[in-house]
Amino acid sequence: MPMPSPARYRTTNWSDYNAALRKRGSLLVWLDREMNWLASPEGRPGRPPVFSDAAIQFCLSIKVLFKLPLRQTVGMVASLLRLAGLDWPVPDHSTLCRRQKTLAIQIPYRRSDGPLNLLVDSTGFKFLGDGEWQARKHGVQGRRQWRKVHLAMDTATSDIRAVEFTPSRDGDSPVLPELLGQIPEDEQIGTVTADGAYDTRRCHTAIIERQATAIIPIRKNGRLWKDDGPAAQARNETLRATRRYGRAFWKRWTGYHARSRVEAKMRCLKAFGERVSARDPDRQTAEIHIRIALMNRFSALGTAEIVRVA
Repeated sequence: MPMPSPARYRTTNWSDYNAALRKRGSLLVWLDREMNWLASPEGRPGRPPVFSDAAIQFCLSIKVLFKLPLRQTVGMVASLLRLAGLDWPVPDHSTLCRRQKTLAIQIPYRRSDGPLNLLVDSTGFKFLGDGEWQARKHGVQGRRQWRKVHLAMDTATSDIRAVEFTPSRDGDSPVLPELLGQIPEDEQIGTVTADGAYDTRRCHTAIIERQATAIIPIRKNGRLWKDDGPAAQARNETLRATRRYGRAFWKRWTGYHARSRVEAKMRCLKAFGERVSARDPDRQTAEIHIRIALMNRFSALGTAEIVRVA
């Protein structure tokens, strides 16, 4: 039997996409002249902060975007403010380091029309240990430590809607309810697509509670669950359909292959660096959240519209 020819795709908005890619390289696209650069009085005892959270997030975004140490970040931000004609003061490197630990990162996103369809996956980031070339050439020396990033991506806008940062020992499935909990209750979720690692009762129950449909392949040794609720019923129907029509047909029928888009988003996330520079868990979380905010801003500037032609 001959193998089917590979699918071919075509980008339909090259002009707009090229313009969006050029905007991503603009130095001042990240600077909002209307932002509150200085912190507002809080009315609490103690010394009030000088700079607002938006100012600190802007400085740390420049740090992540250009892969700079903190002191060089201060110099870069001062140069950008001069180019923009602004006489705002610049926080020093110790202020940035201190505020990064407690900073609540604002991640922009766009809400899509209709139900929200989520793609879920996870990946690892190294923060301690030798690089891959060093380990391959001389062997692993000392400790190598990793953290896991769990993402939920909107298929319509390509924005990351939920993110969790956990130790490497934590599994994927226990984090899914927390990801869904980050979606506002008034926003309807249509489907949740994930790989077989999420084929657990906890995940299916969390998806059913949000009145969504799970597109999760059954593990190869999976069996029917006891019919004790809507989650087990929906999962058993998936298992029966897989056994009847085969896994390949089920994946095409449900659109499971769209999950490759979140894997591509993981590669975009690692384009900022294969490791996180911070050592403190809170600062590591802030660094990852800043990367997510930058990626969503990139998507808002414009993305490629691709259609299948054959």
